[in-house]
Amino acid sequence: MALTFRKLHPLFGVEIGGIDLTHPVDAVAFGEIRAAFEEHSVVLLRDQPIDDAQQIAFSKLFGPLETTVSANPAGGTPFARQSNLDIDTGATIPPDDRRMVYQKANYFWHTDSSFKRVPALCSLLSARICPPEGGNTEFASLRAAHASLSEAMQQQIETLVAEHSLAYSRGLVDPTVLTEAQKAEVPPVKQRLVRVNPINGRKALYLSSHASHILGWPFAEGRALLDSLTAHATQPAFCFSHPWRAGDLIIWDNRAVLHRATPYDAVKHKRLMQRTTVAGDAPTMAQ
Repeated sequence: MALTFRKLHPLFGVEIGGIDLTHPVDAVAFGEIRAAFEEHSVVLLRDQPIDDAQQIAFSKLFGPLETTVSANPAGGTPFARQSNLDIDTGATIPPDDRRMVYQKANYFWHTDSSFKRVPALCSLLSARICPPEGGNTEFASLRAAHASLSEAMQQQIETLVAEHSLAYSRGLVDPTVLTEAQKAEVPPVKQRLVRVNPINGRKALYLSSHASHILGWPFAEGRALLDSLTAHATQPAFCFSHPWRAGDLIIWDNRAVLHRATPYDAVKHKRLMQRTTVAGDAPTMAQ
């Protein structure tokens, strides 16, 4: 069966039909999916009732997988678990539990693993259990945001570098949510503020809630620039919101989009999302 393609937003995002990830994906079909990923930044595949092994097998077609940091309930595995269900018992986790507090930082606009020396290429999020309402994921195009900046602003930010850390983003929610050992596991790193796609040459802002300041600038001035660029990138014209249903799989380019979770009633409803993250191939700059 030939693959089908439907735009999700005028500027980015595509839904691909005609693929079944419960079976091995051949090289031709994957080539089309990978090309769509590079072009559209966000790829939606619906009706994919995959298990963990099938998700890992498909994810590895994009490249080697990251190992999740220890602060996540699935730490030390290829999965980042986004859920209000205890990984061992399946019971609902209380809202004030450290695991739920940690996940509140997902409500900030971010890119996955920008706090690592070699930041992620892409993430693949599989919806296993979805609440009947709420819990959307929102996406913002950092390519469209960069292209719409004035030429003067593009020149100003071209060579700027920001510091990213997991401790900074989690500290915005609760400075005590990470242990000292968890902070030391992923120390602050430097990332360029502008990234170029190696396939098509398109530039994108590289923003995230993990980015605390601009190197070489007074903290307040750098913070103001990052806030301003994030507000610019997340204006409605550059965004869309995805309402999940069980069996959805979304692949997004961490080099080119921001994303964030939105709230749901985590006391009343169950939610289980399994994320695999594909490692990038190089740092954005020397550390």
